[in-house]
Amino acid sequence: MKTLLVKYTPREEMSNSKKLLDIFRNEIKNSEVEVLDLCIDVPDMFDVENMSAYIHRNYLKEEISDAQKKVLAKMDRMTRQIKSADIVVMAFPMHNFSTPAPVKAWFDSVMLKGQTWDAADGKYLGLMSGKKALVIVSSGGLYTKEPMIHWEHALSLAKVEFQFMGFSDVRGILNGGMNAGDEIQSENLLNSLEDVKKIAKEWYGN
Repeated sequence: MKTLLVKYTPREEMSNSKKLLDIFRNEIKNSEVEVLDLCIDVPDMFDVENMSAYIHRNYLKEEISDAQKKVLAKMDRMTRQIKSADIVVMAFPMHNFSTPAPVKAWFDSVMLKGQTWDAADGKYLGLMSGKKALVIVSSGGLYTKEPMIHWEHALSLAKVEFQFMGFSDVRGILNGGMNAGDEIQSENLLNSLEDVKKIAKEWYGN
């Protein structure tokens, strides 16, 4: 079994998302672990060149040039990473109510037609059946109740992306209130830590 840890935690040791991911990693048993740090290995965003190459190769089924293959190389590598994993765990902070730009760019990089999803007869088909995903998000605010529940587009978006790719089991932990008072911070972080451990033990049979 293989586990892919995808993290975007630019605050490093001060990052609550990283703390939760580290706890999960410590609970992993009997699995190869690969780490993708999006702060270091920054995903490519779609631009004129790679979008054209992607459309010609994946939608039009045309042979593309070596130069076009080169502009898709990082996306293809990251797609191979996620396809090779049985479990994917992501950790990142909420930025302005949604995912940080590198996280969205990673999803765009690995959600390639014919690789992790496809379409037939007017229907979308996820190709990642049997895999599991956990998304860990920390936020300064509290987004589990009114009036801010409708402002949360980080965890909800990431879960939809995995579901679209066909992951069979998609979980999410929203570690909110990290800009609230010390008591709320500590209580919510402790609850999130317990949720992380519970999921890890369930998945790895510890």
